[in-house]
Amino acid sequence: MSLAFTLRTPPTVPLEAEVLTPARLAGLSAPEAAKLSVVHGNERADLGEFFQVQGTADGGGAGEFRLTGDLSRVKHVGAGMADGRIVIHGSVGMHLGAEMTGGEIIVEGDAADWVGPEMTGGRIVIKGNAGHMVGAASRGSAVGVRGGEIVVFGNTGNEAGHGMRRGLVAIGGDAGDFAGVSMLAGTIVVLGSLGWRAGAGMRRGSIVTMHPVELLPTFSYACTYAPLYLRLLLARLRRLGLPVADAQVSGRYQRWSGDAVELNKGEVLILEA
Repeated sequence: MSLAFTLRTPPTVPLEAEVLTPARLAGLSAPEAAKLSVVHGNERADLGEFFQVQGTADGGGAGEFRLTGDLSRVKHVGAGMADGRIVIHGSVGMHLGAEMTGGEIIVEGDAADWVGPEMTGGRIVIKGNAGHMVGAASRGSAVGVRGGEIVVFGNTGNEAGHGMRRGLVAIGGDAGDFAGVSMLAGTIVVLGSLGWRAGAGMRRGSIVTMHPVELLPTFSYACTYAPLYLRLLLARLRRLGLPVADAQVSGRYQRWSGDAVELNKGEVLILEA
């Protein structure tokens, strides 16, 4: 049996819950898990003050646990996790999966800002919308995601993929402004519309969009072609459940090179109408 956490007392201020990771919960009974320490505002509290805990965690750290309720003020769920699986039936707060290296997080609702900041492995799937800074670098850092996958079925806010070095951010809806800003490598796929200034300061990497977009003047048209890697990637995203159309998989894409203020080795691919 795996542990199940049901929110019974919504926190009045943000709840710092780094303990909600498979490794920290491995082998614990429900009463033991309820005694784990969290930070509510500026005070320490037991996890059981906010959650009803049932079940027993699997041993070894590679198990699964479930969270149920409106966790929009619960922060740092899955932070630093290396394996296992977290399923969240509801929405979740900031810094979900921060610096995670492996495992999988599934969110059935929405996620707040900073999904997967500086993650290096694993997968995060958001069935609803996500806030700003999805898969981004922390403020003051030049390096964001260095591996893993973030899949958002809905829309995202600004600066998705800020400072990406490797990995994948896939967005089923629209992305806000500055997607891929200061991107070093990696791939961002947006099935909806891109906001302003996409790819600003990018050095390498790929940003893919299915709708016309106004690019910065520091991007230049290179060619129109059908990238084989993109066909394989889009087919895989469709298997994950994103609404990828046949015309997008087999289509031709305009390639725009940029950003010329940097190395000019990045690319924005725009589906040809």
